[in-house]
Amino acid sequence: MLRRSFLAGAGASFLMENLLAAPKGAILELRHYSMRNSSDQQMQRTTEFIEKHAIPASKRAGLGPTAVFANLIAPSGPFVLMINSYPSLAAMEALSDKVAQDKEFQKALDTLYAMPGLPYQRVDTTLLRCADFMPVMETPAPAKAPRVFELRTYESNTPATLKRKVKMFADGEMAIFRRLGMVPVFFGTPVAGANQPHLSYMLGYESLAQREKLWQAFLADPEWIKMRSTPGLSDAEIVSNISATLLRPLPFSAVR
Repeated sequence: MLRRSFLAGAGASFLMENLLAAPKGAILELRHYSMRNSSDQQMQRTTEFIEKHAIPASKRAGLGPTAVFANLIAPSGPFVLMINSYPSLAAMEALSDKVAQDKEFQKALDTLYAMPGLPYQRVDTTLLRCADFMPVMETPAPAKAPRVFELRTYESNTPATLKRKVKMFADGEMAIFRRLGMVPVFFGTPVAGANQPHLSYMLGYESLAQREKLWQAFLADPEWIKMRSTPGLSDAEIVSNISATLLRPLPFSAVR
């Protein structure tokens, strides 16, 4: 396990076309901690470490709000998803260097790794750049009860067809979400990560029941029906696969 595995750096190479055509949106670091139900108490150990050490260290280094979720309805659970936001790739690297020099954090990390067993099995990182039409991750106003969140990923055949799908959101699809009562958190395309090209975005709902109701309303919405009927914009033409994961925010998450 790398010493920076909780907060810093992705080892994947960057796609040159993404960097050359990059908008000015924030960089989102999605860190997926895979776990097992075992005597190691991996979920408890990892979430306690994130709450008591990783998030405070990131705040000392100058990082903004961190969103943290656990699986609700998803394949390959249990897992924890932590999302950090940076103004740029350069800012991400600078913050990584600050955390590496944080003696309090490094001491806590040494203690974590010295304990018997493993705090998690593996960690996978995806870097997204926020879309122009929603250039930062939003932290919705507090709700009466913790929301249910959905992370959706739309894979596309080529960067050209992906651009068409992103433009659909910019031209009205996201506005329909907001009008119906869905709560957008972020929209982004990958700088580094698996299954490219794709678009990932997150929505919040009051409950699972509300999610079902809102999606039924969306599919029946006249504006959406008109948009998806436009030549060149049907799912069959621009979306090759759709996956969705339902998440529950942890009590200390900035997005709840």
